[in-house]
Amino acid sequence: MNRLKLLGTTTLALLTGLTPAVAQVAALGEPEGQVNIVAWPGYIERGESDKAFDWVTKFEETSGCKVNVKTANTSDEMVALMNEGGFDLVTASGDASLRLVAGDRVQPINTDLIPSWKNVDERMQNAPWHTVDGVHYGVPYMWGPNVLLYNTDVFKEAPKSWSVVFEEQTLPDGKSNKGRVQAYDGPIHIADAAQYLMAHKPELGITNPYELNEDQYKAALNLLRGQRELVSRYWHDAMIQIDDVKNEGVVASGSWPFQVNLLKSEGQPVDSTIPEEGATGWADTTMMHVDAKNPTCAYLWMEHTLSSNLQSDLAVWFGANPSVPAACTDGSGMSTKESCTANGMDDFDKIRFWTTPVSNCSQGEGACVPYYRWVSDYIGVIGGR
Repeated sequence: MNRLKLLGTTTLALLTGLTPAVAQVAALGEPEGQVNIVAWPGYIERGESDKAFDWVTKFEETSGCKVNVKTANTSDEMVALMNEGGFDLVTASGDASLRLVAGDRVQPINTDLIPSWKNVDERMQNAPWHTVDGVHYGVPYMWGPNVLLYNTDVFKEAPKSWSVVFEEQTLPDGKSNKGRVQAYDGPIHIADAAQYLMAHKPELGITNPYELNEDQYKAALNLLRGQRELVSRYWHDAMIQIDDVKNEGVVASGSWPFQVNLLKSEGQPVDSTIPEEGATGWADTTMMHVDAKNPTCAYLWMEHTLSSNLQSDLAVWFGANPSVPAACTDGSGMSTKESCTANGMDDFDKIRFWTTPVSNCSQGEGACVPYYRWVSDYIGVIGGR
């Protein structure tokens, strides 16, 4: 199927016209000895970053499955790796998951083989970014907001608006923000610009930052072209952003709780906030490659990811929210009801989760700009066009 044609149509409509899908795996066999996973940085820890956070070692010992991880820094990178093949699983965000389904890169999941499925947050069990026609193409893993990271020496109070990274201004320390802020190196960042415009240019009529008509899209690109004059680096590697905050004078940027938590653990003067315009966010799903070579180990890992202890510790480590609500309160790990509330557990309905833009949208048939244009145009923005 032509990729550009696919991305320019309503993905769900395409999928519902296909033959109903069924899970390829009916029963588990002998563990194959390994499982190969594409994952976001910080998602699969074996104690190497911090000895207190290790949910791999015991799994390997009890299952006999060695966990091999390839980290990816953007959803587009994840899709590319899954298209290449050679991996069993991927922790896909909503702007990748339906592309993987529509591209026949992932297979339906047999939830009967995942006993802990019953413990998954009801808000996520049938979420549209991994469920098509009632068929589940993955297991919810973790979710959270894209936060505004800021330097507490520069900002004595949390910034109230995303304007500190979108518009040139003098910051509270009396210096310009030019050259001191960063932006995400991924086309989905266009949605952050669109969300900012929802609040500051209501006359554009934007109601969904992932559904933009030509005029709305043009306005978002123009805002990003202005932002380009401010940013010191477009980041996609979490560890490089951490280094830039410590050593290169970055004082504000869109970020993930992961970077914020690591920087704070090192005593760096940083914190994060969700400004008044709100936030985009990610809800990540563990999905299984259609040609997975290690299906039993893959299923064993997916069951393991829903263990309350893993979910609890991962939520603290990443500053995110578990897909198993009991992980917040059952004392199995480091999370508490208070820590989950602080991470936004109660704000699920307020976050605009990443999703792949398509042309047929709520504004009408062919009314919205599809994702392939987001890709090419954002490259142009970064390149100064």
